[in-house]
Amino acid sequence: MRPERPERPRRLAVGGREETAPERWLRTLRASGFSAIALGLLILAVVVLAPSLRLLVEQQQQIAALERSVEAQRAEVAGLESELSRWSDPAYIEAQARERLLFIYPGEYSYLVTGAPDQADPGETQPVSAELQTTRVDWLAGILAATFQAGLTEAPASELDVVGGTP
Repeated sequence: MRPERPERPRRLAVGGREETAPERWLRTLRASGFSAIALGLLILAVVVLAPSLRLLVEQQQQIAALERSVEAQRAEVAGLESELSRWSDPAYIEAQARERLLFIYPGEYSYLVTGAPDQADPGETQPVSAELQTTRVDWLAGILAATFQAGLTEAPASELDVVGGTP
């Protein structure tokens, strides 16, 4: 059996506190030639590889941006394809011709209202009253007068007054 060594007293740092394990480990490090060479190779590797790593990160960001762009364009293509498929429906084509080009079937009548006042905001409508109201304007006489005037006038269109139009 070996004789037991007496335990050394721990050294106290200045200020009266004990040193911790990491402090003790740092104090026992010794600089050697191998440590210096390994540190030098590590620094050289960082210097050599840093530009390549930066380029890699930039390329990854560009790839991510391009993938987002491709997804957005795919969504746009899908929307355009769905719109194109709607044009194969005859009812849709008829509705578009009536709405956009103002087409009508033979025998139908189309009325275009010129000078109509702008629609008021639906939230700003007048309250509904419970009592009957009388019309302040004779609208029947106004429609008949406008119809006769439009049908019997011989003035060119540039001289006619349009209700709500610019003078």
